[in-house]
Amino acid sequence: MTVFSVPGVTLPAPKTLASAIDRLVRAGRPAQAVSMFEKMEEDYGIKRDKAALRLVVEKLCEYGFASNAEKMVKGLVNEFFPDEYMCDLLIKGWCVDGKLDEARRLAGEMYRGGFEIGTSAFNAILDCVCKLCRKKEPFRLHSVAEQILVDMDFHGVPRNVETFNVLITNLCKIRKTDDVLSLFHRMGEWGCCPNETTFLELIRSLYQAILCGIERIDHALYVFKKMKQDGCEPGIKTYDLLMGKLYAHNRADRATALFNEAQKKGVPVTHKPYQVDPKYLKKPKAEKENTRETLPEKMARKRRRLKQIQLSFVKKPKKGMRRAY
Repeated sequence: MTVFSVPGVTLPAPKTLASAIDRLVRAGRPAQAVSMFEKMEEDYGIKRDKAALRLVVEKLCEYGFASNAEKMVKGLVNEFFPDEYMCDLLIKGWCVDGKLDEARRLAGEMYRGGFEIGTSAFNAILDCVCKLCRKKEPFRLHSVAEQILVDMDFHGVPRNVETFNVLITNLCKIRKTDDVLSLFHRMGEWGCCPNETTFLELIRSLYQAILCGIERIDHALYVFKKMKQDGCEPGIKTYDLLMGKLYAHNRADRATALFNEAQKKGVPVTHKPYQVDPKYLKKPKAEKENTRETLPEKMARKRRRLKQIQLSFVKKPKKGMRRAY
């Protein structure tokens, strides 16, 4: 394996390169990351290969620097001809950056060049479309997302569990809980089984839709039970989410039972200082103080009562009668 030598230290090149590229990209310096790849052999003695190029493109696209990644890939096309995976990464990068038109343009170039778009690229486009609709026209999310699914079927691209996770996540954001549950029950029609992410989003959706706020927290626990029945083992995120919401609803007994269940299964959950929502706290009944009435208060009360009795004997004028002047 190629090594990267520093005075007194010898480190594996792939791991070092990945850490350096990741650091530069996360710091918002994509140009320096590209420059580092171009000068790998001269400055660091690391051989440039397709695996290293794929690593740089993946990091750039992960953080939305698709323009730098696409320019880099096209500039090295004679040295490293891109494969379908790399093209999918570029489409995903444009989608992460929120530039749907650029993603569609690149997809069109791929089809004209004889490439096939994979499921991951379509999932990225679907996620980008849903996010844009949520910001501008949430009521069009269904129709626009359906069009992407039709395009997938037209090009023979199969749906996977990530496709449904994207739809479920975005529908949860606009509080379409009924549609989410309907979609969840139809996953089997496309041969997809829900995973931990699917159940986690479903449970989170129930709280985001304020189902717990109208005393339907048991609905979330039902989804959690179904998750275990389907053979999907819940992780620490699922337990933390449920325990926090149960404590917020002042159901400490049920939350403690979940904690004990997680401990038996080896899930590393820890007790945290959860706060109970004030509207679920049992307010103590205010006790009436038996104070003795003073003599002035007693006399004032009697005067008010006598005045009421006296006014009750006064003959009231009939309606419609007028006083003569």
